[in-house]
Amino acid sequence: MSSGPVHVELLPGPPADWQPGPGEPRLPRPTEPRLAPRSAYVVQRFVKPNWLNRRVGALVERLPLARRAFTVAERKSKEDLFGCRMCGQCALPVTGYSCPMGCPKELRNGPCGGVGPGGACEVYPDRRCVWVVGYERAASRGHADDLRRLQRPVDHRRFGESSWLNYWAGRDDHLWTDNDGLASPPVMGDHQ
Repeated sequence: MSSGPVHVELLPGPPADWQPGPGEPRLPRPTEPRLAPRSAYVVQRFVKPNWLNRRVGALVERLPLARRAFTVAERKSKEDLFGCRMCGQCALPVTGYSCPMGCPKELRNGPCGGVGPGGACEVYPDRRCVWVVGYERAASRGHADDLRRLQRPVDHRRFGESSWLNYWAGRDDHLWTDNDGLASPPVMGDHQ
């Protein structure tokens, strides 16, 4: 039996010398996308599943070296352009091309309650919330309704995989809903 409460000292963050272990993703930090919204939505037309992408994906997956090279190229390009963390289940097409995995809380369905004035992130106040950035980017291209889609939970077993190959192979079908089902939001206090 314990004789009393245990004192635990909480650190304000990880120790200064902390580094992620091998295969462990880096800590999430909000990242401002580098690719303009217009360009991102143009790229989307080319990476959407179609007969050519499915065939290329199937060929790449049959060749382990090609798969590794393809995944490295995807990681590098998406990390540089969007702050991608390679979750293997990309939500960029429905989040204004602002990666939700850059949210320090890894929220996939909108901002937390701590968004500051001007859209500041609660955890990193010197950065803008990825969801505020996503909304602004999506709205600027007429895609604000995309953010009404509900994201399913991340399957952490897919971290490090190519989301494009998963997308083309249909392994991440149903990652999000068609919409949130709230075309007519319920009236507060209406308990039918």
